[in-house]
Amino acid sequence: MHITIPDGAARLLRRLNERGYEAYVVGGCVRDALLGRTPHDWDICTGALPEEVKAALPGNTVHDTGIQHGTVLVMEGGEGYEITTFRVDGDYSDHRRPDSVSFVRSLGEDLARRDFTINAMAYHPETGLVDLFGGVEDLKAGRIRCVGDPASRIEEDALRILRALRFAARFSFSIEEETGRVLHGKRAQLDYVARERVFSELKGFLVGDGVCALLLEYRDVFARIIPELAEMFDFLQHNPHHCYDVWTHTAHAVGHAVPELPVRLTMLLHDAGKPRRFTRDERGIGHFFGHPEVSAQMADGILRRLRSDNRLRETVVRLVESHDWALPETERAGRRFLARLGEEGARWSLQVHRADILAQHPATQAEKLARLDRAEALIGGLLTRQVCFRKRDLAVGGRDLIALGFSGRAVGRCLDRLFDLVVDGDCPNERDALLREAEKVRAESTESLLPSD
Repeated sequence: MHITIPDGAARLLRRLNERGYEAYVVGGCVRDALLGRTPHDWDICTGALPEEVKAALPGNTVHDTGIQHGTVLVMEGGEGYEITTFRVDGDYSDHRRPDSVSFVRSLGEDLARRDFTINAMAYHPETGLVDLFGGVEDLKAGRIRCVGDPASRIEEDALRILRALRFAARFSFSIEEETGRVLHGKRAQLDYVARERVFSELKGFLVGDGVCALLLEYRDVFARIIPELAEMFDFLQHNPHHCYDVWTHTAHAVGHAVPELPVRLTMLLHDAGKPRRFTRDERGIGHFFGHPEVSAQMADGILRRLRSDNRLRETVVRLVESHDWALPETERAGRRFLARLGEEGARWSLQVHRADILAQHPATQAEKLARLDRAEALIGGLLTRQVCFRKRDLAVGGRDLIALGFSGRAVGRCLDRLFDLVVDGDCPNERDALLREAEKVRAESTESLLPSD
């Protein structure tokens, strides 16, 4: 089985071999190459100790990026390659990282410590593929399976629970039965993992292709990292627009969304507040009045707890809050839509609407999708024409108003008035027209200060 590896990696392997050391490309790069994907990094493992690696590569720049674990970063041909000494891990007392590592000269021992079979393969251009645990077979079967005993692998590092789900989503693979049982059974160990690492894996999972089925099958795992999700489980909606309970609708909405993180994360959380706002009318039909605002508050708290960066958190909260807005049907409404969300936010909001509709009752979708198509065409047309929907795009600014005699807060109030006129289509975004309107505002302000008879 042949893999084409970069020239730089091939040179490093050859030079290590010339000094008498085994060396291979290993792990994710081998997996991706076998899947026909372009690897992001080409990692190398070797029987050479870090100091021996340096001695074997005297002309290369070497950085001690993880030397305590046997890893150095070697520059070759303008690219960086991580070279790691074969090792075995000691005990994992914190269920996350080994307490110690021991360097070995055996590739087999090194591969045996790795997480999943598809990540435990090595390759050398001359000797070919080393696959001791059935990684190729699992790739062909589309299967995620732990190396060796699944319970031991997950006990060592609880983050592997989420890594298994991320890989399964990314490649649309299934999870081998025994490995799956362990993911469910060991989910409480995710409490040992830093929230930042949990969120990093969750983000990678959400943009994968196979998210819907995994959200449904492993809902108990996701509820372990976001307990609020459990409130949606099996919560019937009793509404003709919906054919699923709240969690099943959520999973399908995530699956239907474009694979962009803000949209997928929004769909995961957009209905989190529904169970807290459920009512039924005299006909028995369920309603969730005010749930977007409650869901947005919950999303804000969840994302803060997961240590999300502020920009992503604010974007998702805004999209959750606005996911039930009426779609714009007129140019005026379209301008307002853009003014409230911005260009990027408006585009994402339309994607949120589409994913939400596609996860609702099929009988209600056609009309809603037609309305959404018209809204997308409307917004697209406004953007193509470069209509003004941001205050900074007004043809006049603060200095122009100061020159007319405005001062202090009156400048901002006048700009707000002019912006409203432009967005509502009551005044063209042209300098002369806006200055005339500003003069009217100033005259009105002056009159209001005159004493009455």
